[in-house]
Amino acid sequence: MRQNVILGTTVILALAVCAQGQTEDNSKCGNDTLKGAYGVQLSGTRPAPFVALGGPGYVGQMEQVIGFDILVFDGKGNFTQVDNIKGTVSGFPPDRPGKGTYVVNPDCSVITTIQPAPGVTVVTKAVIVDGGKEYRGFTVSPEAINITFVGRQIK
Repeated sequence: MRQNVILGTTVILALAVCAQGQTEDNSKCGNDTLKGAYGVQLSGTRPAPFVALGGPGYVGQMEQVIGFDILVFDGKGNFTQVDNIKGTVSGFPPDRPGKGTYVVNPDCSVITTIQPAPGVTVVTKAVIVDGGKEYRGFTVSPEAINITFVGRQIK
């Protein structure tokens, strides 16, 4: 009986220490955790927003995409970007500018929102790793967009 009490107390203390450590680590992130320029590599699928001149397919057809963005976070919840995305239907329109907003939660998760075209809002979820030097995520909405990405801080 005494061994069970000691074991139970030890487990509870270990869990409390882990929870305390997690609380301290989780409280380190905020919007200022993402600040500066990040190179972002991405790939996935999406509905084609347009058809490349002379190309096959139709608007809305699912297409494979690859590409990279350069995002610049201001540390206050806003970002600008230049994207270079190549689609199997839409082709490659280079250097498209954009801007959006982001929120970094205390647990180091990130939500971004951007409107790449009128009436289209894209939301992503990500997690910050390596003390803010990198973040990884995927699109949440619209549902038809399934793109994953990894961003690394540019020095």
